[in-house]
Amino acid sequence: MNGSASAWVSAARPRTLPLALASIFLGSFLAAYYGTFSWSVVVWASITTIFLQVLSNLANDYGDSVHGADSAHRQGPQRAVQAGLITARAMRTAMLVFGLLSLVSGLYLLYSSVGFVREVFFFFFGLGLLAIAAAITYTSGSRPYGYAGLGDISVFLFFGLVGVLGTFYLHAQWLSWSLLLPASACGLFSTAVLNVNNIRDIQSDALAGKRSIPVRIGRQKAVLYHALLLIGGLLAALAFVLLDFRSPWQLLFLLSAPLILINLRAVYKYTEAAALDPFLKQMALSTLLFVLLFGLGHLLAA
Repeated sequence: MNGSASAWVSAARPRTLPLALASIFLGSFLAAYYGTFSWSVVVWASITTIFLQVLSNLANDYGDSVHGADSAHRQGPQRAVQAGLITARAMRTAMLVFGLLSLVSGLYLLYSSVGFVREVFFFFFGLGLLAIAAAITYTSGSRPYGYAGLGDISVFLFFGLVGVLGTFYLHAQWLSWSLLLPASACGLFSTAVLNVNNIRDIQSDALAGKRSIPVRIGRQKAVLYHALLLIGGLLAALAFVLLDFRSPWQLLFLLSAPLILINLRAVYKYTEAAALDPFLKQMALSTLLFVLLFGLGHLLAA
């Protein structure tokens, strides 16, 4: 593969990994809270998720360059293919490698956690294939769903419901309807990270024909949408605590609320891409902090 090591690291976008791991950690914290926890599940689910996230980032770099979203009009950081640091062919090869790594790691995760119970194994195997397909086709292919404004739904599902509930099931082999609440909180906060990105890139996305939610509804309504995502996430977490209240420690996650509200204020206040860009990382780290505080609070209450 061509390209310098620094170009490949930049294309892999390691700053997105904490957000990708948030759902794995939350599902694992909840499993520990209910007394069903396996280190093997945490390790292999994390490895699989890292491979999937890197695959998604590489595909995003490739797809946006091919479709024109990473043109000179883009206000965010340039990516490797668009800047000529890595060829499109080399990027496609890397995508294949990480797709295979995701598949192999995911298969081992399934076999080591649930064995070969046919229905369960093939259900999760299907989810894994969908996750790989979603990572690749977000901005790549002839009809990338990210360009149709469907990225928010994908992030909510895979970074929230599938990530949290799937991880919990691999630990515990059972599920409860109430777990939809913390899973939704994680998904809503993760979607908020994407929304910050899309608000930042609203002008260049519109020029490239990328019909993200902010492009479709305009910046003002996108800020309101952002508020709904953030407040909805906090309320979902609070509802779960109230349904299964054991100790005030379970409210520890509220310490993350000021950082989440700071993000909302920034999205409302800043209209320049350079000023808004740091709040992508800030929202991702706030989501991880929420997960850690939520998990720690529930462990202390168990």
